[in-house]
This record gives sequence, structure tokens and C-alpha cells, in this order.
Amino acid sequence: MEKVKIAICQKNFTVGDLEKNYRTIIDSRSYCQSKGVDLCVFSELCISGYPPEDLVLRPEFIKSNKKILQRLVDNSNSEGPAIIVGFPREEKGRIYNSAVLIEKGNSYIIDKFHLPNYGVFDEERVFNRGNMSGPISIRGLRIGLMICEDMWHSDVSESLLESGAQLLIVINGSPFDQQKEDERLSVAIARVTETALPLLYVNQVGGQDEVVFDGASFFLDSNCKLSSQSPSWKEDITINNVQFEDNGVQNISTNKLNKISYGIEAKYQAMVMGLSEYINKNNFNGIVLGLSGGIDSALSAAIAVDALGKNNVRGIRMPSIISSEGSLIDAKQTAELLNINLETIPISRLVNNYEIELNKLFSRSTKKDSTEENIQSRIRGVILMAISNKFGEMLLSTGNKSEISVGYTTIYGDMNGGFNVLKDAYKTDVYSLAEWRNKNYQSNFKGPKGKAIPENSIKKPPSAELSPDQKDEDSLPPYDILDQILKELIEEEKSISEIVEIGFEKELVKKIYKLVLLSEYKRRQSPPGVKLTGRSFGKERRYPVTNAYYEE
Repeated sequence: MEKVKIAICQKNFTVGDLEKNYRTIIDSRSYCQSKGVDLCVFSELCISGYPPEDLVLRPEFIKSNKKILQRLVDNSNSEGPAIIVGFPREEKGRIYNSAVLIEKGNSYIIDKFHLPNYGVFDEERVFNRGNMSGPISIRGLRIGLMICEDMWHSDVSESLLESGAQLLIVINGSPFDQQKEDERLSVAIARVTETALPLLYVNQVGGQDEVVFDGASFFLDSNCKLSSQSPSWKEDITINNVQFEDNGVQNISTNKLNKISYGIEAKYQAMVMGLSEYINKNNFNGIVLGLSGGIDSALSAAIAVDALGKNNVRGIRMPSIISSEGSLIDAKQTAELLNINLETIPISRLVNNYEIELNKLFSRSTKKDSTEENIQSRIRGVILMAISNKFGEMLLSTGNKSEISVGYTTIYGDMNGGFNVLKDAYKTDVYSLAEWRNKNYQSNFKGPKGKAIPENSIKKPPSAELSPDQKDEDSLPPYDILDQILKELIEEEKSISEIVEIGFEKELVKKIYKLVLLSEYKRRQSPPGVKLTGRSFGKERRYPVTNAYYEE
């Protein structure tokens, strides 16, 4: 019986930082060499970083990737394991999403056959479809190599089986969302069931703009048993011993079967990683955010401290004449629980000065309305952006998905920011995340153990505090009802009549539906945020701003 050692190299790659990505591959290979590994498997487009988007349309970028690939080929002439890496390549004016096995100065290339063109994926726009390839051999083991989306269709794996493959290897750039863990495993099990071939699944870890990659790579044997499980949310190398004969793989053994995160824990981890990666990969000095005493800013601050540490987060209170004493106390307690710097800049005088200067024009309409309320929010936005500019700290916006959905946000006010960690979290999720964090702690968190969010921020009725005694429910339904309707409209794309059939009042559903459509122009100008659901605002939901279609 023959034996081959295969390493799952679950690593964090950066789009465009080709030298760093090269070094990550080389260092991992050196480590694996010391462990007697025969083959190191890395993730999809790891040389370029994933997803490279329109970078691959630049000829110089493709040439730079080719140079890195050649350095890896040259390096493989030395002692050490073979490697499988992903890279974008050009041939006869066509660009492909490719994978390559590199061994002893030789390279064997296959191209991605199925190009995803849904959700955050837009690969048909920049890549060309490749041809189905046969197995490639490493140390006598015949490997059927697939790239991400190829696993989600049965034709590629069946073709590889018919061509004599003994093991399926899938390299991936699979972003996290709250359904993805179960979906990946279910699809992988389907491919193993159809082919009776074991399957090795390698995913990357880290963040890229709005998407985060949770890792959670795995190895299934031919009976669909989990033989190896890499951890979520961190880099890892897992070495697997694969024993095989001419008729196929007989045994897979490893010493790692890690527990991966699910549910609320996974969402919180995604937010921590997404924010940390965005700040660090874009070289910001830290974070500044407004602390209102409400749950959204309190949770955002806790995530920021868990991601970056207390010394890299600055909180700003900006009370107006409307602000309650309780909110000021809650904001202070948030800062104390997280041990972050808190500064207070009163805005009552600034609001008054704005109103004086605008009075001649506004006096034609003596009734005050949301205009005056929004002046407060916009003054706060100007102050926070000034601090961001002065100190190089990124402004963190704190609006949640429920508010963003219905336009309960102020453009050029509380929507100001370079990133919004709550952008894809509904208000009910915000409460669940806050309660989870107060009871749980993970080793990668840089914030304090124990309570991180004031109880009063969780329990008190939510309010923008832009007018006396204002409550969110003055103009919106309770968030548990609102969020159910929003999920049906946004995540499921259900019609008004279908949602009414579930049991919601028709006039309420129509009101929410119109608010969602009318707020599209605001969302187009909002900062990016961590993708948590299957329908995050941005690439996954592209409604026109100018839109005269309304359901009745």
C-alpha cells in the first residue's frame, strides 16, 4: 500500500500583495517539508488574492502573477513537497481562473469550468470558462482537481471519476454567510456519494472588503465521514496521511478534528475578522466612532475592541440639548467596560448656530420637522470625519440592516464612515449578538472578558434621540415584526401578497416595501460592511435607484 502526506494549507492572502502571498506559500511549504509532507494544497487564486475582480483585466497584473508562478516553479526544483496553488492566467487574449500543480520544476494547469455569476460573484465578467481536465498524478495518486464552483455541479466530479481519479481536491475562495457551513458540507457529501471518491476541501481565511472567509477546510473519506476538520477564523496547516492502492484510497488519518463555529458565534467572529482585516489591510491607524449610549454603537465598539484592541479605538460623545442623561451615562459605561478613550464634544451651540444661519430661509416654513433633527446628525458626522482626517483613524458607521433597509438613517450624518460592521445585521440580530458577547469570549478577542455592553443599552427602547422623547417605534413597527417582513422582502424576494398570506397586515407590508425601495439612493452611498446573510446590500442586491415599479 502506498502512502502520501497531504497538507491543507488554510492561509490568509491579500488581493494585490503578490510578494506577501508568495512568501506565505513558500514559508508554508518549508514548514511542510520539515513534516515530511508530499503535497501542499492552497486556496483559489492564492497568488493574486481572492477575489481580484477587475484587477485581472490589467495586463501588467496578469504578467506579475505569471512571474510569481515562475518563481514558485523555480523554487520547486529544491527538495520539498509539491504544491497546488491558484492564479489568474492569460492565454491567447483570454483570462482563466486556474489551478496548477507544481512539482520538481514542472507545472500542470487546469482551468475553472463553472464560473459563478450570482451573489458576490461576478466571474463571467472577467474570466473565460475552461475545459474539463483529467486527473493529475502526485506520488502515484491520481487527483481530480476542481476549483470552487466546480464542486457545486456534478458533471466535473463525474468526469474526473470516469477519467480515473482516486481523490477529489477542491480549492476554494468561499465567503462566509450564515447558511454556508451546512451548504458546503452538504454539496461535498453529494459529490462523494455520487463518485465514492474521498474529497479534500481547502478554503482560505481572512477578509477582503465586504466578504470574509472563515476557513473551516475539511477532508471527507469515501464513506462521507469527516476525516479532517480545520478550524474556523484562523490560519492553519493540517497534515493528512492518505493510504492508497491501485483501486483507490484506503485510509485517511489526521490528528486534527477541530470544532467550527455556528450561529451567533460565527456571525460575531465574522464581524471581528471583517473589521480587523479591513483596518489592517488598508493601513488605518485605528477606529473612531460615535457613542450614543444605544445598542448599535455599543455593539460596534465591542466588536472594534475585540478586533483591534482598546488602544486602537476612540469613542466620541456628542450630546445635544435633546440627549438624555441616561444615554450619556450608557455611553460612558460602554467606554469603561471596554477601557477605551472617551471624549465629549457638546453640539448644542453648533446646532443653535446652524438654526440661526438657516432661519431666514427656513422661516418661510415655521414648522420644524426632520430637517432640524437631521442637522444634529450631520453635525456629528462632520465632527467624526474631522477627527478621522486629523488622526488617520477610520470612522466606523453604526447603522444596522433594519435601519438601512427602511432609510432610518441620515445621509451625510450617521451614515458617514469608511466601514460599517453592522451593515448586514438586522436589529434583532444586534440584540442577540450583544447578549451573546456579554456571556461569551473567544481566545482571538482583544477586548475584555465578561460583560462588554451595558445592560441598559440592551434593555432600553431604541431611539435616535433627535427630538424630545423620540422612540424608533413612533415611526416603525416593533423590530421583531419589521425584521420578519424585511427578511421576506430582501432575503426571499417575496411579493406583498405572499407576505400578507404569512399573517402580516397588508398596509404595513406595503409601507415597508415602499420604504425599502425609496431608500435605495442612500444605500448606494453607504460604506461597505461585513457580509453575513445571503442577500447583503451591495453586489448581492442591485436594485435601480430610479425605479417607478411598485407592487400593490
